[in-house]
Amino acid sequence: MIAPQLAADGRSVRLPIAARAEGILDDLALAFVEAPNILAALLTVHGENVAALGRAIYGHDVPEYERAMRAAAADGSREALVDEVPLAADLDDLLDPDTAITLAGRITRLAAYIRHRTAPEGTARP
Repeated sequence: MIAPQLAADGRSVRLPIAARAEGILDDLALAFVEAPNILAALLTVHGENVAALGRAIYGHDVPEYERAMRAAAADGSREALVDEVPLAADLDDLLDPDTAITLAGRITRLAAYIRHRTAPEGTARP
């Protein structure tokens, strides 16, 4: 489970996920060593699909059906990459109700601490 913390500056709550990114990069590097041509081709296609999606999303005169097609292409190439690169662990945290409530409570306590500490003197917060 993600353990919320105060950010270094003490003005925000940090949800650290860097360790997960490191694992993904390691898995990607290992897959590249094992099959460089396949992975290079998949990454190239996925990069092109993501770039096309970005242009479709932010383009002024792009019809909605084209945005949907670009999104589907990016999703498909991403899935192909995930199939080729076995991830070390499931990336999504699935929380039971008690764990979710505990996490929400931790985040709320940290946010309340920040708000209380940074509120100007004499200012009432709702």
